[in-house]
Amino acid sequence: MIRVFIGFDPGQTVAFHVLSHSILSRSSIPVSITPVSLAHLDTLYGRSCDPKPSTDFSFSRFLTPYLSDYTGWSIFLGCNMLMLDDIAKLWALRDEYYAVQVIKHNLITEETNKYQRIPQSAYARQYWSSVMLLNNARCTALTPEYVNQASGLDLHRLGWLPHDGLIGPLPCRWNHLVGYDQPRENTSLVHYTIGGPYFEESKCCEYSQQWFDELDCMLFGEQPEGPLSMPFAMEG
Repeated sequence: MIRVFIGFDPGQTVAFHVLSHSILSRSSIPVSITPVSLAHLDTLYGRSCDPKPSTDFSFSRFLTPYLSDYTGWSIFLGCNMLMLDDIAKLWALRDEYYAVQVIKHNLITEETNKYQRIPQSAYARQYWSSVMLLNNARCTALTPEYVNQASGLDLHRLGWLPHDGLIGPLPCRWNHLVGYDQPRENTSLVHYTIGGPYFEESKCCEYSQQWFDELDCMLFGEQPEGPLSMPFAMEG
């Protein structure tokens, strides 16, 4: 069984469910999906308030190995994504040599704001932690105590590993950055980095139609005629 942990943010609830549906509807093998929600982590997560994180799961994502009992493998995904391929293909890329496998984007953003005017921070290895294939037994440094105390940069730049040789690669199609990557025909996983179609201000972004099609399938079980109207668009 594929263990998938999805970062949950109350402001993007519909995004979580559409991503979950897109995974389940395309997977060729059983999948378990766990939301990484702060509402479920009262006794584990205790970081002080920080104005910089743009989502509730900015740091809690690194509890995935702990939540997996440091056994087997797990996949972490942010909820602002859409699966267009069989997740079993991503699962098949597991390599026991590595502690974690990521898409190694060579990108440092220049924008000062993300979606909905949230401040943007630029740093090396940006977006590496947005999709992680985790070899949990080799990620024991990620204890709740460490996750609660480590700096954001140490966490997101994977500084909790003894050396960079433990960071393995994944093909870029498994984390297509909308707004940064050039469109490609073989995109497997879409990442709405600048705001997803569920926000009014970005409802016409790249891959928005695919997201609305997935929403239709989730709600109705089949493709209705024409795109669904926007009752789910969220502001503020």
